[in-house]
Amino acid sequence: MEKVIFFIDGFNLYHSIANERRFNKYKWIDLSKLANNFITKKEHIEEIYYFTALTPWSPDKTNRQKIFIKAQELKGIKIVYGEFRKKDRICRLCKKTYTTFEEKRTDVNIAIYLFKLAIQDKFDKAYIISGDSDLIPSIEEVKTLFPHKQIGVIIPIGRHAELLKQKCDFHMKIKEKHLKSSILPDIIPLKDNKQLVCPESWH
Repeated sequence: MEKVIFFIDGFNLYHSIANERRFNKYKWIDLSKLANNFITKKEHIEEIYYFTALTPWSPDKTNRQKIFIKAQELKGIKIVYGEFRKKDRICRLCKKTYTTFEEKRTDVNIAIYLFKLAIQDKFDKAYIISGDSDLIPSIEEVKTLFPHKQIGVIIPIGRHAELLKQKCDFHMKIKEKHLKSSILPDIIPLKDNKQLVCPESWH
């Protein structure tokens, strides 16, 4: 059996779903089921890593994220956190300065884990779920240093990422049928009569 590890760019996947209203019902997704849609019978998933960051400006969003992350952890998904940093920008229309938040470190964290796990020989094949071309340099370097390991990309729904696809050994595309078959149950029972409930706005 070939050893497989998934590297999931959380915000890249999330926004591909959130940007299309008819896909919003797929936000409550089971990442383990999603990953299993793409492997062959000769492959075994060793680990799935989910790269994300909590949104400091919105308690409601952060709470939804934490519920989602807890649901993934129950499925054995390993969470790797980046962060959001404040950044001043200038409005192109009124020229006034305003402060926004910019997500940092996801592509760096994916690169670090890709190298680390390749060095440790934890995988024969890496599947990266992302459409972010910033990952290209790290993919190229890992392929140079570990030519016997295969690195493929799974492009989130609604994205293209042609250059990223060209730099990988193989590529696939997330389609609605993959999302539809990978939904978590609305209510997930926990210990002590507690439960995780799909956020109302994600229905």
